[in-house]
Amino acid sequence: MMILAQQMAPAVPTFDPVYLIITVGAMVVSWLVGAMLQRRFREYSQMPVRLTGAQVAQKMLQDSGIHDVEIISTPGQLTDHYNPLNKTVNLSEPVYHANSVAAAAVAAHECGHAIQHARAYAPLKMRSALVPVVNFASHWVQYLLIFGLILASSGSGNVTVLFIGVVLFAMTTLFSVITLPVEFDASRRALAWLDSSRTLANVEHDKAKNALFWAAMTYTVAAIASIGQLLYYVFRLLEARR
Repeated sequence: MMILAQQMAPAVPTFDPVYLIITVGAMVVSWLVGAMLQRRFREYSQMPVRLTGAQVAQKMLQDSGIHDVEIISTPGQLTDHYNPLNKTVNLSEPVYHANSVAAAAVAAHECGHAIQHARAYAPLKMRSALVPVVNFASHWVQYLLIFGLILASSGSGNVTVLFIGVVLFAMTTLFSVITLPVEFDASRRALAWLDSSRTLANVEHDKAKNALFWAAMTYTVAAIASIGQLLYYVFRLLEARR
């Protein structure tokens, strides 16, 4: 569930109340959603099933006709992700070895990404294409926005730097938005397979669905926050150009 590129929240050189409301509000909601996600995964990690996360991943890939993807264990918690560059499903150690509802849900979700890759799922291809751009933007966007806002508020009338910063921030926002259908579709594929393969019982299936829902909500909150910040910077740019 870990995305390959991470967006850095840019800082601003002013205590603009609008920006503070957007940022603090997003942080609070993100914390609440993250806390609920952790709570659900702790709860569902105590519900045993017959297969470990690694076994779930192996069976789902085989049933989907995918034989060129490696399943490996990776250190940490909630570090699970699919890497399209080397075709590996990377499962965190608790997920790889555990036989629980939470482990099964996470493993199936990551295999959902592998299936997307094998089927050339368009949003995944778009997101992968944006990774280099977002990696570059994440390193420079905060500095460009800060310097751009300083120039724009100095009365010089120079908004070029701010414009470049807004464009780069728009790329990171686009990445966050495109991530949503990628994550929701991977969960849909995971739940459909878990149901058809009868890997989980009905009650366990509902728990897995709930766990994946809260995981998807973390991406939803991030996308909404990014859109809100982008609109703020667009308005500041338009105001500076007047």
